Amino acid sequence: MKFFHLSDLHLGKRVNEFSMLDDQMDILTKIVALAEEHKPDAVLIAGDVYDKATPIVEAVQLLDRFLVWLNELGIVVFMISGNHDSAERVAFGAELLKNSNVHIVKSYQGKLDPVTITDDNGELYIWMLPYLKPSLVKRHFPDKAINTYTEALRTVLSGINLDSSKRNILVAHQFVTGATTSESEEIYIGGSENVDGSLFDTFDYVALGHLHRPQYIGRETLRYSGSPLKYSFSEANDKKSVTVVEMGDKGDISISTLPLTPAHEMQVIKGTYSELMSRDFQRTLDTDNYVRVVLTDEYEEPDARRKMEIVYKNLMSLEYDNKRTQATTEFTTVDATERKTPTEYFADFFQMQNGQPPTGEQSQYVAQVFAQIFEEANA
Repeated sequence: MKFFHLSDLHLGKRVNEFSMLDDQMDILTKIVALAEEHKPDAVLIAGDVYDKATPIVEAVQLLDRFLVWLNELGIVVFMISGNHDSAERVAFGAELLKNSNVHIVKSYQGKLDPVTITDDNGELYIWMLPYLKPSLVKRHFPDKAINTYTEALRTVLSGINLDSSKRNILVAHQFVTGATTSESEEIYIGGSENVDGSLFDTFDYVALGHLHRPQYIGRETLRYSGSPLKYSFSEANDKKSVTVVEMGDKGDISISTLPLTPAHEMQVIKGTYSELMSRDFQRTLDTDNYVRVVLTDEYEEPDARRKMEIVYKNLMSLEYDNKRTQATTEFTTVDATERKTPTEYFADFFQMQNGQPPTGEQSQYVAQVFAQIFEEANA
């Protein structure tokens, strides 16, 4: 059985105020063309289908069109919600869509059941796990000690009726410890969102979403497909792809990738104003790319952005890297090892205002308030 593994479509996303809808339509069209050519039996979509919990109309219409295209090819779809999605909105019509072989997981209600499909090698179980937070799992297991994401996932997965002699695939949207992030992801401060990859050892393949760089963690079958498009300049040199998973009998798994070429690449260009505006330089790149310009002139060029947009019409950002900005950066940048938590910043503010640090009880209360704020903001 052959699967396409996708994730992090982020339909409706804007990058530096540029709408990505046309690029998303283009890349989904290319994915459908690959599906028509390579004929997967199913597509696994591992969350962050939309970029916002309340998606714009055009994003909903684009997802609808994508699912219809896959359905017309006779491809079964398994889709979960991510941290950017509203699980309830993504699962709208899930019962009805099952009749069209589009399986969408509903919000977690304390129980996890697989969808069973069969091929020449027998039964194969697809487990779909929407993005989970400790507070959500705790509601269903009030007697369990659930304070971390790992504890939440362990509680959920230990309660499922999994037959390890059969083939099992998990579709999940979590941040596995050891994975490589990029600037376009929403990751909790301090790594509190991390989960231990060993939780997934009983699954033959784990189709992960959440991180935008394609990668595997520990074993090749615990894998992020990555986003189909680049959503930050930290991904400028990344190669986007569709992950292809082929499963034979139990233990017989092969993984490959199919490259995806976007309508517009992301590119960082650096040099003086005159160098970047010269015709010789312009001939070395596609000026339709999404561009981040870094000017090295010691003195700012008047109205540089407006003038450069005539040549680089998709200029997303412009900044300077010179002695003045370097001095400012040296003065303001805090080493990563010295970054503080919101609670620690509050303690600094409290000390400044009151001439003494907060008590342990006050600090604990503030930490709980911040935790609640982050939970609600990402609900």
